[in-house]
Amino acid sequence: MIVDLRSDTVTRPTPEMRHAMAHAEVGDDGFSDDPTVIELQERGADLLGKEAALLLPSGTMGNLCAILTHTQWGDEVIVEAESHVRVYERGSWTMLGGRISRQLVGDRGALNPADVAAAIRSDEDIHQPPTGLVCVENSHMLAGGRPIPIEQIEAVARVAHDHGLPVHLDGARVFNAAIALGMPAAELVRPADSVQICLSKGLSCPIGSLLVGSRELITRAHAMRQPLGGTMRQAGIIAAAGLVAFDSGIDRLAEDHENARRLAVGLANIGKGLSVDLDSVQTNLVYVSTAGVKRGTEWFLNQLADAHIRALALKPGVVRMVTHREISREAIDYTLKAVDAIL
Repeated sequence: MIVDLRSDTVTRPTPEMRHAMAHAEVGDDGFSDDPTVIELQERGADLLGKEAALLLPSGTMGNLCAILTHTQWGDEVIVEAESHVRVYERGSWTMLGGRISRQLVGDRGALNPADVAAAIRSDEDIHQPPTGLVCVENSHMLAGGRPIPIEQIEAVARVAHDHGLPVHLDGARVFNAAIALGMPAAELVRPADSVQICLSKGLSCPIGSLLVGSRELITRAHAMRQPLGGTMRQAGIIAAAGLVAFDSGIDRLAEDHENARRLAVGLANIGKGLSVDLDSVQTNLVYVSTAGVKRGTEWFLNQLADAHIRALALKPGVVRMVTHREISREAIDYTLKAVDAIL
């Protein structure tokens, strides 16, 4: 048995996805005439309560496309300091688009509306870059996969909108957040002007993300996708997997949350140098402190690898384990038994 807990990006397409991909009706998405892409975009927009959607190869490109579409060269973008768009996307919108990061420290991933209000700059002062956008993330990966309640998103969006600013939501795992909060995803993302959702994480698609928003925004984002290299041809082969995910992959995410909780509680009970903040485990991410493991994090990961268990050290003394469709309850129990033996 190989238990791959590094990320939910390691999920492979289901047999149903492979069948749908092999038999997908395709056209040329460069000419906007791939029928399966069109169907996926319409389904995605409807699922999230927005007017239109755009298929892109990756979530990073989806966020980049959104930021560049919402803003102008030299604009400042307000982000939470540990958000994915700031930490894990290689500064793409600064490197490629000349947008500037304004980082605010949030409360477990959630921005404070008062801090956002205080950080907003106008274009009247020629010495400072004007604010062009506010970005939020849900669920928040580095906050342990925490689902941000809609009240907090609404409060930040209200401040942004009162200042005439749009809000982009990095919703790579927004369906996980919606399930954890017990509400429809469309309601959870309602305050945002644009949302990026990832198809290749817990939804198990091999590739692809969607950017959703108003029809006018998506028309402009479509033009922005071209210079970013995101225009594809017979992309219906990709979109077909997304349609299967929408039909059968969203509600199933609740199983990943149950398995993550089982894993977290089991690791906490083992102890022996490991500790887990059980309150933080609300979706499919489990962060394990290895500060008490005398031989260190690298030794622990190597021992796991010898037991055919893969995990990831995101920072010194912290190991991340992510549950997904290919992690069964039996795999969780196998992992717990192996960790107990290792320590």
